[in-house]
Amino acid sequence: MHHISATKRALNIEYAIRDVVVPATELEAQGHTIIKLNIGDPIAYPGLPTPSHMVEAFSQALADGRNGYSPSYGLPELREAIANDERDKGWLASADDVYVCHGVTEALQVLFQATLEEGNQVLAPGPHYPPYMAYPQMYGAETIEYRLDSGDGWSLDFDDIEAKMNEEVRLFVLINPNNPTGAVVGQDDIDKLLEILQRWPKCILVADEIYDGLDFSNNQVSAASRTNSTPVVVLNGVSKVYYAPGWRIGYMAIHDPTSVLGSVRDGIERILRSRLCASTPAQLGFLAGLQQDRSWMKQYSDTVKERRDVCLSRIAEIEGLEVEAPEGAFYMFVRLTDERWKNNDKQFVLQLLHEEHVLLVHGSGFSREKGKGHVRLVFLPDVATLNTAFDRIDAFLQRHRNA
Repeated sequence: MHHISATKRALNIEYAIRDVVVPATELEAQGHTIIKLNIGDPIAYPGLPTPSHMVEAFSQALADGRNGYSPSYGLPELREAIANDERDKGWLASADDVYVCHGVTEALQVLFQATLEEGNQVLAPGPHYPPYMAYPQMYGAETIEYRLDSGDGWSLDFDDIEAKMNEEVRLFVLINPNNPTGAVVGQDDIDKLLEILQRWPKCILVADEIYDGLDFSNNQVSAASRTNSTPVVVLNGVSKVYYAPGWRIGYMAIHDPTSVLGSVRDGIERILRSRLCASTPAQLGFLAGLQQDRSWMKQYSDTVKERRDVCLSRIAEIEGLEVEAPEGAFYMFVRLTDERWKNNDKQFVLQLLHEEHVLLVHGSGFSREKGKGHVRLVFLPDVATLNTAFDRIDAFLQRHRNA
């Protein structure tokens, strides 16, 4: 029988965070309970629900019949509220600079479609969030990884960045705080990065700041606030800091201090019009989050930090694991030091899943070269669940060490 093949660009896509769910689902079907430390969904864990006033605004929008199409660039009142929020972070955003999307992942696809041609390059940190590797290839471009220093808090390697910049680099990606490492890039390093990018006028800085409200270091700053020359596209949304990932509302905000992105804006707007709009009631839920009381955020952040500290304490006691303390987000990138596993992180994840029913993500799924020998752990579960997970991880390491 003749089979119709998918495109190579589709078959080459990997998304490690959800790919590892496939064997976990098979085990669940057999009746096993899995401790899931793989996916950054904050409301999947106890004590971190979407704030009630946001849910009420979403529900009220449905009750009021506000669930039809909305403007392609986003509701005007939401665009203005987002611009106000960005202005509070230090740069002169206007509502016209803001484009509301169906999550940050759609914003990325739109941005890549509008900026990348055959032969162009994207510089992204290694390790990084997988779509930065998967999506550019769909438009004929290539992602090149620049190095993060695992021995220095996953800091930017400026020598490596300098060596990899060239005329084909259209987008430079800064994920701050970083996924998967939790590293935070502070003001001095952002300024140093911007000094480099100023020498490459065809390059746009993509500032992925979706975790900016989960900064335990107090060092995170808006990249757009630090430049009056380099164009910046800020990415953010409702998923992580506002604890509503399933609403799928994100945005890009364009900082274009020297007015060089007119054509890019036109391309973005054409693409957004062609796909209609983001969810109208979800936009109104996000609007409530931006405009109403945010005092709840400190309690949530304190809870996440407490759980992070439990993980750091447990890892310090377990032979075979090391970690650089994350300064933001809710991930840690744990180094496997056992000889058996340090070069086989995916096998570690799969075998741990089958033997101990604890689900992590292999580090090589975030970068084949720069993520290998690590696993990403989400530290959002309650303390009792985290302790159970680490008991099982420790038992697994000991059993195989002594085998």
